[in-house]
Amino acid sequence: MKSFQYGFAAVAAAFVLAQAPVQARNADEAPVVFGPAASAAAEAIVAKGISGLTVAYGSVGGPTVRADVGAIAPDTQYPIASASKWLTAAVVMTLVDEGKVSLDKPISTWLPQIKGEPGKLTLRQLLSQTSGIAGGLGDLYELKQDHRVTLAQSAAEVLARPPIAKPGTDFRYGAPGFQVAGAVVEAVTGQRWEEAFQSRIGHPLGMRDTYWTHMTLGAAPPPPAETNNPTLQGGAVSTADDYMRFLKMLAQKGSFDGRQVISPAAVAEMLSDQTANATMHPTGAALLVDAHYSLGNWCEVWDAAHHCTRSSSIGAFGAYPWLDSTTGRYGFLFLYQPKDAFAVWPEMMTLQAALTDGK
Repeated sequence: MKSFQYGFAAVAAAFVLAQAPVQARNADEAPVVFGPAASAAAEAIVAKGISGLTVAYGSVGGPTVRADVGAIAPDTQYPIASASKWLTAAVVMTLVDEGKVSLDKPISTWLPQIKGEPGKLTLRQLLSQTSGIAGGLGDLYELKQDHRVTLAQSAAEVLARPPIAKPGTDFRYGAPGFQVAGAVVEAVTGQRWEEAFQSRIGHPLGMRDTYWTHMTLGAAPPPPAETNNPTLQGGAVSTADDYMRFLKMLAQKGSFDGRQVISPAAVAEMLSDQTANATMHPTGAALLVDAHYSLGNWCEVWDAAHHCTRSSSIGAFGAYPWLDSTTGRYGFLFLYQPKDAFAVWPEMMTLQAALTDGK
């Protein structure tokens, strides 16, 4: 496995040179050829300065297909930034399935030390980023916290700051509410976050190379053994294959290899538009001007019933997982560009559309 350290360690990746059309392999190791539109878009991304990327897609009932384009090894680990949010929401939904938490009860139900108005916040508001708590983009408060404090301490610090909006009314991207959701998970399960994630999502899906860090800007993350306060909205490190397993589970309504990891109802709730009545504040983070938000993921396109027909969880370093419920297709563009990853956003959207449409 190619390890990764934020800020200074380059991945010693093998070169897999793409030729038109891009060659890929499915689960049976049979060669597959991407369509011309997908091949051209993938090569355009590399041509614009991205050293390498993995392109992977699958469909319900079909094989998983991937191609490593440019300088990237099949087992490369990258930090996935905000693509972490989808994973965090999934852990919470396993507890909803078990009746151990509710999306709409006050968090003081499980965190009695949180008093007053902050204690009335709900997991739905936290995961949909409508909680009104401070510390979002431009601040990223939890990144400034000590990695050795507990998630309960992190949550208390986050909620001690004056709110910036009435809960449930405003969508504001990047606030540290996921730390509070993580504190609820730890309180209910009696496990540290890493243990809860692995037992509920990581191990059932075979995500052997995914772990959590305390995200820091411009420096290496602290050692995992010292990290009690992982960054739950952006601190996961993963591989293309691991994240594709997660997407496959979602596409199959929570089922994976014969096991129901999350209930179909919980998956549907997680992918439903949660911000239809909220004021959407421009963030510059989504690159999706008209998008709404679900629970830990973007609602790129939705129907009249506010069910999202295309969902995604875009990471600031370039990771872009998506799920299209109308076609049953899902995919992951996996790259790492810490500065200006989205200079290639038009090409990424072209590639996503080509893979979704099979072109």
